[in-house]
Amino acid sequence: MPDSQSQPSPWPPHSSGSSGQPDAAPLLLCGARLTDGRTVDVRVGGGRIEAVGTAGSLTPGPARTSAARVDLGGYLLLPAPAEPHAHGDTTLSAEHPGPVSYAPEDVQRRATEAALLQLGHGATAVRAHVRVGDVQGLGALGAVLQARRSLRGLAELTTVAMPRLLTGVAGADGLAMLRDALKMGASVVGGCPDLDPDPTGYVEAVLEVASEHGCPVDLHTDAADPARLSRLAAMAGGLRSGVTVGPCAGLARLPGEAAARLAEQLAAAGVAVVCLPQGGCGAADRRGTAPVRLLRAAGVRVAAGSGALRDVANPVGRGDPLEAAYLLASAHGLRPEDAYDAVSCSARAVLGLPEVRVEAGFPAELLAVRGDRLSGALSLAYSRVVVHRGRVVARTSAVREYCNSAAAAELGLPRQGRGELS
Repeated sequence: MPDSQSQPSPWPPHSSGSSGQPDAAPLLLCGARLTDGRTVDVRVGGGRIEAVGTAGSLTPGPARTSAARVDLGGYLLLPAPAEPHAHGDTTLSAEHPGPVSYAPEDVQRRATEAALLQLGHGATAVRAHVRVGDVQGLGALGAVLQARRSLRGLAELTTVAMPRLLTGVAGADGLAMLRDALKMGASVVGGCPDLDPDPTGYVEAVLEVASEHGCPVDLHTDAADPARLSRLAAMAGGLRSGVTVGPCAGLARLPGEAAARLAEQLAAAGVAVVCLPQGGCGAADRRGTAPVRLLRAAGVRVAAGSGALRDVANPVGRGDPLEAAYLLASAHGLRPEDAYDAVSCSARAVLGLPEVRVEAGFPAELLAVRGDRLSGALSLAYSRVVVHRGRVVARTSAVREYCNSAAAAELGLPRQGRGELS
């Protein structure tokens, strides 16, 4: 694992640990590199970026005598990623034999652990899809909402209520459960219309409930049926609170002209697409990734999520936004800047969060990664420092050690580590 032990610890001396409350003291991030090549200091206060200046130029600020200093020499400073597609009720369940446990204490523990894992990767905001109705009722949702409360101050966790059926006699219970879920605290209406006998009726019901409550919509669909996706786009265009669909891997299996027409319809309706380059999820069994370049060319906002995090749909899912960006760049031809945008700025926009830039006045939601260029950070993003609401909330450090070798000495290769290996 790579990183240098000679660097000062980037953990601020006055961090408030696990209390869940932001530090009152200002924060100075010193010597960070930006994607434009500049090396800067960044002063943070009140959860926002107060100033960005050349390295060594900033002080704690007026009427302040001290500030926690974080040395980010050797780090690239970026807007923090966000996770737009997690599954809070089934996450981290693959390693346990038998059916997934929906006992509230198990769901809460797994959802909390998963959000902390994703926070360590840099995701300061997570949207968790949670099934409601059927066997689990509202118990799983209540457990994820409890996890959300316990994470306050560390990460933002929002929930999507996902009923299985919404049409016909059987769907009446699902519709009532969906409205109860919103009263409990779910903030997004979702589900998988592909699983309902009447997919169009399902979408109509979701949009009606979302309109009643003024909340966004996030729907699972493979998008393999062009007529169905076209109807969804036509119906969704009038919802002011926003509509997201994903993972839409079926679009990549359609003829090019048909996929291009659908992409134009999604763009005209303002419907965003969340793709899952790391794998599928339980609500969309077909694998593959949406045609991200085609969608972006049509003007569709494309974000990337992690999908399943070590559950039956993907037992080795990592939940790492930078891996999703790496795959978009390496396997789908996006520039590193566009690939990272899909897991940061575009992902935040899908979640309805304010824009983040490393500029004065913007929220202090930041990720520092060892490296000096974005392409290198996506390739070898081992060491990370995560800032949420102006406070360092997570740090990952990695070390690579080499034994002595003549080749290394002759070539002058950099040595990283504590010392020599025997």
